[in-house]
Amino acid sequence: MPDDETQTPTLNRGTAARTSHELHAQRLPGAGDTPAPWLLRLIAVGLVLAALNLRPAITSLGALLEEVREGLHMSGSVAGVLTSVPPLCFAVFGVMAPRLARRFGAGAVVCAGMAAIAAGLVIRPYIGSTAGFLAASALALMGIAVSNILMPVIVKRWFPDRVGTMTGLYSMALALGTALAAAVTVPVTGALGGDWQAGLVVWAVPAALAVLPWIVLVRDRTPAPGQPVPAPGPAAAHTEAPALRITRSRTAWGLACFFGLQATAAYITMGWMPQIFRDAGVSAGTAGLLLAVTMAMGVPLAFVIPRVASRLKQQGPIVVVLGLCGLIGYGGLYLAPAAGAWAWALLLGVANCAFPLALTMIGMRARSGAGVVRLSAFAQSTGYLISIPGPLLVGVLYQHSGGWGLPIALMAGLMIPQMVAGILAGRDRTIEDEC
Repeated sequence: MPDDETQTPTLNRGTAARTSHELHAQRLPGAGDTPAPWLLRLIAVGLVLAALNLRPAITSLGALLEEVREGLHMSGSVAGVLTSVPPLCFAVFGVMAPRLARRFGAGAVVCAGMAAIAAGLVIRPYIGSTAGFLAASALALMGIAVSNILMPVIVKRWFPDRVGTMTGLYSMALALGTALAAAVTVPVTGALGGDWQAGLVVWAVPAALAVLPWIVLVRDRTPAPGQPVPAPGPAAAHTEAPALRITRSRTAWGLACFFGLQATAAYITMGWMPQIFRDAGVSAGTAGLLLAVTMAMGVPLAFVIPRVASRLKQQGPIVVVLGLCGLIGYGGLYLAPAAGAWAWALLLGVANCAFPLALTMIGMRARSGAGVVRLSAFAQSTGYLISIPGPLLVGVLYQHSGGWGLPIALMAGLMIPQMVAGILAGRDRTIEDEC
């Protein structure tokens, strides 16, 4: 009897631990090795809706930048600061995403991110000052930043055998949202009486809708399907893989530089391209459509490029093709901005598809889900830090030179190191090999 009594608590504790773990795994249907089909469909819908809301906060502002500048009495340099806020927020807040995901779960963080986007877009048009506008924009961009980082992580977690396809799907949705905001913001503003504040606030509606699918995943703390579940208790600490020293990886640095330089080009384009065309004599509505064309090129290509890239051992050739399209587009924008406007918009749209390529390479350059989390956070956060000076410098050069010659020359010049970094990042190796 004494022996039995001394063993019973141990058995009960083990049974309780197993029961607790089993209940934990069953909190969310499909959280085990074979996720329920409805759950995967819901996550796919959530990815698409989230991606649709990752750029309208930026491109809707680009389409109305002149009106916002006049309404808030901004100088060209201050507007340059405004166009640099997105990469700054992405760099600062993106670093927090992995830690938040570990603590609260990736689904909960994305859900909160969508709510932050909606709140920021509701507040910023009506706050009445430049500082307040910047602060509310930062709130929305914080939500975008953490969601940016976690998109590849969620794809790797729930769709490990369809990384290219799912990356293409949400990249296509991201490009579609970007293009829609650029194309319809000016007409919608006109339909609402020409009030730029109303034209900006309408983009809070799709952000609020994007919150809904992620509510189901708010309490999800389970590991990725197909990955081993760590045992509860202190012993789990001894089973974790050693932390990667990602700063020792040349591939990680190459990917961070490639991501940063393509982000520089993208945010200069989203923030300033309509103004370039308007200064060349193009109407505001047409300038918005030209930006929409540039962004819309990403809709089909963002689906095709990840699928092609995931089948190649090295992605350098794709990097070079995209870079050459950018060089030709910037050259045309310098020589004949109005005469060849539609052609330059198309070419720059192709060049902007370096973004889905970078996301695909993030998923390919690490072997494990944990590696993808670290690489995604490092490449995107470091990359956005690299991209911060670009839009600001363009605003300063534009104001002090009185034209677009120097800013466009800067944009074209940055395509060269972007291609070099992309070739380095596209080599057939993983960060685990180098760390």
